[in-house]
Amino acid sequence: MAKPGATGLRRILNAGYYSFKGFKAGFKYEAAVRQELFLAIPLTILSFYLADDLAVLLLLIVLPWLTIAFELVNSAIEAVVDRIGNEYHELSGRAKDLGSACVFVLLILTLFAYFAAIMSKFAFWSF
Repeated sequence: MAKPGATGLRRILNAGYYSFKGFKAGFKYEAAVRQELFLAIPLTILSFYLADDLAVLLLLIVLPWLTIAFELVNSAIEAVVDRIGNEYHELSGRAKDLGSACVFVLLILTLFAYFAAIMSKFAFWSF
């Protein structure tokens, strides 16, 4: 049985509204989201200079923004865990740690991709 609620265009508009609220909350309450956003903007601009082909350009653009997306998911996990209670629980700690590890992996991948693009651009090595 379908969940009652808006359908059609109203559903799409509501989804956009809730997404905007999520972005706003992430920016307002999460320092990591702000820091990664302020890093993603110049990296996106830099990617047009560093990329030698479309595949590299897409990789360099997508990785910082994917990091922000996962930071938002990590923040959502933390908010839900904190909503449940402040007392320590092994599973709550594990959930937070796994979300943090996911963001860390993406940050490392972004760093690696930009390092490789810079090294390739300045002919330290080439593929």
